[in-house]
Amino acid sequence: MSVSQPIEIPAVQTHHSLTALMSTRPGRVPVTTALLAVNVVVFGLMLMAGAGFWHTPNGVQLAWGANFGPATQDGQWWRLFTALFIHFGIVHLALNLWALWDVGRLVEQLYGRWRFLLLYVLSGVLGNLVSLVLHGNQAVSGGASGAIFSLYGALLVFLWRARRIVDPGEFRWLFGGAAVFASLMLGVGFIVQGIDNAAHVGGLAAGALLGLVIVRRWGPGESTPPGSLAWAAAALLVLGTGALVWSLPEPRYRLGEEQKARAAIQQFLVEDQRTSQRWSSLLARNPRTGHSFDELAGHIDADIAAVYERSFEQLMAAQPGGAAPSAPRLELLQSYASERAEAARELSQGLREKDPTHIRQALEHARQASAPTAKR
Repeated sequence: MSVSQPIEIPAVQTHHSLTALMSTRPGRVPVTTALLAVNVVVFGLMLMAGAGFWHTPNGVQLAWGANFGPATQDGQWWRLFTALFIHFGIVHLALNLWALWDVGRLVEQLYGRWRFLLLYVLSGVLGNLVSLVLHGNQAVSGGASGAIFSLYGALLVFLWRARRIVDPGEFRWLFGGAAVFASLMLGVGFIVQGIDNAAHVGGLAAGALLGLVIVRRWGPGESTPPGSLAWAAAALLVLGTGALVWSLPEPRYRLGEEQKARAAIQQFLVEDQRTSQRWSSLLARNPRTGHSFDELAGHIDADIAAVYERSFEQLMAAQPGGAAPSAPRLELLQSYASERAEAARELSQGLREKDPTHIRQALEHARQASAPTAKR
C-alpha cells in the first residue's frame, strides 16, 4: 500500500528588512566612507590655509573652489563639483557628515557603489547649478547638503518601488521619516538666512529623477517601473539641465578681471610710494647743489610724469566692470594717477620757464591729488 505524504513547499519570503543595512560597518559602504573622509581632509587643509574653525571667510572658500557666479561663469565650471566638499565651519561640516552617514550607507547598499557615486556627484552638481541660477551673483556657496538631499530623493523613489516587499511598518517608518526630514530641512532653509535652499531643492529633485533612471531591481515582487518612466525621467533631467544653463544670469563681473584689477591696484600702490619718495628727493634739489632748472625739469618728466602716465594706462587697462568690488577704488586711483601726472608736467614746465607762480600752482595741484593709500 502506497502512502502519499504532502510535499512541504518552503514559504516565500515576501518582506525584506532594511534595518540591518542601516547599521552596517564602514567597510561595507566604501563610497560613503570615502566621501566622509574627503570632506574631513578638505576641511583640515582649509584650516591649515587660514580658514576659521567655527566660520570661514568667503575668500577662503572661494580660493578652495566654492560656487560663485563671477568665478564659476568665468570658465571655472569645475566649481560646481568642488563646492560639494567646501564647508563654512565645523558645525556646517558636522551636520552634513552626520546626514551623509545616516542616509548614505543605506542608499549605497540599495543602489550599488557606482550608481551611488554617480547619484551623489551628478545630482550635487545639478543642485549647485540651480543655486547658481537663482543667486549665483549674490552669494558664495558650498557644502555637501545638495548632494545629500539627492540621496533622500533617490531613497524615496527606491522605497516607493519596493513598498510591496518591505515590511509595512519599516516602510512607513523609513519613507515617512525621509519625507518628513527632507520637508523639515527645506522649511528651515526657507526661514533661516544663509542656507542655500536652492541647492537643496535642486539636489532633491535631481536625486529623485536620477534614482528612477539608475535604480536596480532589489528582489522578487518589487514594483518595477516601466521603461517609459525611466526614459521620461532621463528626458526631464536633460531638459531641466538645458533650461538651467539657458537661464543662467550674466555675472555682474568676471573674477579673473577682478583679480587682474586687484593686482594692478597693488602694483600701483607700491609704485606710487616709490615715485612719491623720488619726487620729494627731486624737490629737495636746487641750482645751488649743481642742478639746473632744466635738469630738474627733465628728471620730473622722466621719473615722475612718465611713471604716473604709464601707471594710469595700466589702471585703465584693468576694467573689471562697474559692479566689481574693486571698481570704485580703481576709478579713484585712475583719477589720482592722472592728476599726479598732470601736476608733474605743470611743474616741469614751470621749472623750464623759471616761473615761481607756475611752480607754486603745480606743487599745490600735486598736494591736492590725494592718494587713497591708507586702505589696501
